[in-house]
Amino acid sequence: MAAKKIWNALAARFRRHPPKADGADRTFRIPAGQLVYAIGDIHGEADLLRQLLVKLRDDADNHAEGSAVTLIFLGDYLDRGPDSRQVLDILTGDPFPEASVHFLRGNHEQALLDFLITPVEAQAWLRFGGIETLSSYGIRASPGLSDPARLMGLAQELAERLPKAHLTFLRHTRLMSIVGDYVFVHAGIRPGISLAAQQPDDLLWIRDGFVDRPFSSDYAVVHGHTIVEVPVVTGNRIAIDTGAYATGVLSALALSEQDRRLLQVGQGVSR
Repeated sequence: MAAKKIWNALAARFRRHPPKADGADRTFRIPAGQLVYAIGDIHGEADLLRQLLVKLRDDADNHAEGSAVTLIFLGDYLDRGPDSRQVLDILTGDPFPEASVHFLRGNHEQALLDFLITPVEAQAWLRFGGIETLSSYGIRASPGLSDPARLMGLAQELAERLPKAHLTFLRHTRLMSIVGDYVFVHAGIRPGISLAAQQPDDLLWIRDGFVDRPFSSDYAVVHGHTIVEVPVVTGNRIAIDTGAYATGVLSALALSEQDRRLLQVGQGVSR
């Protein structure tokens, strides 16, 4: 209940006073005629994804007003939660036909792809969500597994059971999207480095040096990866991973011109 009150207060303040960039007297903008939704980390929570897509469609009906709609998923579709396969079924099945959809890569997608190629070197994936994803494809494994032959066998079994559409989807996820004055990435950016020079490892994994201190940027950075109780807005950084697999809450951010709105579904969230 307390979290809900905090959320409502934050959402109201967020709508009234769109935050400025750290140390800069400016307002970040989405080009006129566009409505953008950024969706936080799903982590195998298929039911929450279905609920959020319904909520976004309703929101678009009320706010698009002829605008072009874009959905940007921030990555981490897999692992942790129970239904990774179902999530990929939804995302590969044209989840929002009336919109342009961008799928970013999260560190968990990268970990699965690495496991398929080098399972011994990438065995850590099993300990931070891979077991749940394998289970969703009907594959049993232990998080403490270290035997090279068994690891290679698991990778082969996953390759055989992973639908071609899912593998193609994972391989074609992108590292970054830019719309207007906003850059969308999974984990964040390395401050002080141009967007063109950002390293994939930082875009997929960064926390230290990004989420723990203010920084200057020409863009507002919208990201997931680091779990927050409620979406965090600190000048030019917006974090919307509310830990769906742990909290039962999946969050999204709506952007149009200067307007920012927060939407979420799940436990204790008003419809």
